[in-house]
Amino acid sequence: MTNYNDYKHKIITAKEAVGLVKDGDEIVTGLGASEGRAFLEELHTIADEVKNVRACNCLPMTDFEFFQPQYKDKFSVDGWFYTPVIRKMHKEGNASFIPNNLHRAATDRLLYVKPNIFVNVCSSVDKHGYVSLSTGNTYERAMLDAADISILEINPNFPRTFGDLQVHVSEVDYFIEADYPVPSIPDVPSTDTEIAIGQIIADLIHDGDTIQLGIGGIPNAVAGFLYEKKDLGVHTEMLTSEMARLAQAGIITGKKKNYNTGKMTATFVMGDQNLYDFVDDNTAVQIMRGSYTNDPYVIMRNDNMVSINTAIEVDVTGQVSSESIGSMQISGTGGQADTARGAQKAKNGRSIIALRSTAMVRNEKGVKVPTSTIVPILKPGAIVSLQRQDVDMVVTEYGVASLRGTSVEERVKRLTAIAHPDFRDDIVREALERGIVGRISR
Repeated sequence: MTNYNDYKHKIITAKEAVGLVKDGDEIVTGLGASEGRAFLEELHTIADEVKNVRACNCLPMTDFEFFQPQYKDKFSVDGWFYTPVIRKMHKEGNASFIPNNLHRAATDRLLYVKPNIFVNVCSSVDKHGYVSLSTGNTYERAMLDAADISILEINPNFPRTFGDLQVHVSEVDYFIEADYPVPSIPDVPSTDTEIAIGQIIADLIHDGDTIQLGIGGIPNAVAGFLYEKKDLGVHTEMLTSEMARLAQAGIITGKKKNYNTGKMTATFVMGDQNLYDFVDDNTAVQIMRGSYTNDPYVIMRNDNMVSINTAIEVDVTGQVSSESIGSMQISGTGGQADTARGAQKAKNGRSIIALRSTAMVRNEKGVKVPTSTIVPILKPGAIVSLQRQDVDMVVTEYGVASLRGTSVEERVKRLTAIAHPDFRDDIVREALERGIVGRISR
């Protein structure tokens, strides 16, 4: 009889694990909380022994030693989604962004390069010899299957989750025993402006709708107004702390979902300890591959699907920039295009882009001044995260601009109406001067 728990001979130390790295290796690490901290904290110790090693990551939560500039001739990073630590590396010349739509992140990367080593965290081994990839499966299972060497850090603090992320110990090359806490992210308090936006968006959500929601001041504000709703469902790339609280309060039930009824479907989990406790051994939560969860043709199967994403800037034709300030990459596209397109394909679906009407931006004197986020044209070099033909509704604290099917002239009028009043005349004037529209009819 096979002993399904026979994996002890595969256990190595983090120091032994980094010893497997060779010159020119491609290392892929898990997303966010799944990044494989024990291995990555040790990686810099082999700097004198290797060169041209590249780590590919997404939403890294830790500022590892090998990220530091003194190691840039040894290690570099390619990132699907920037966080502050990777933005810093980018400026120092040892990080580069990977343009992607989340549902194709793994597929497209594997067309370019196969990982030599995949590193991730997993839950404890169960009685059948399986571990769970725990907090994420955006690209993790695909990369584990493709890698020359797979290394999982068994950590009893990580939740056992269900879906498409169970891995048998026989499928893994090495294990590292770890015991660090699951990295958490603090709740972001909502400002008065974000609360106003949240209330407007909540009014667009109906009982029985299925929602996709992220994190930050605006999504948190939206969630705060959903406690009067009934039987909401979830189909989202990121399962958040607010969603766990809504489920615990009986607001999210999934009863009205016509697809994956009763299930909260996501591709990764990131939030507070209550969230991690909520998903642990919870069969109502299914963590599926990003190629499934974020496929627009899967999203569209959910009737009454509502996608809610945020933006940095929107131009008067509807182009959305959500990941850069001018040409400076600050985050990533993530699943914004996936979910916006999928929601609009769904029966009675809606896609919402939310942003504050102004942002504080430094002028030529270096002084921060209020600047409109609804603009005639995006900043030079700005990344268009969502094309104008894929935009449905844009929301600021001044209201809702419904753009689906409208002309550019109508978009200028509707978007100007939700811009801050101090900037509306200038927006219209510049749109005319630049020839974006030939007229603005009343």
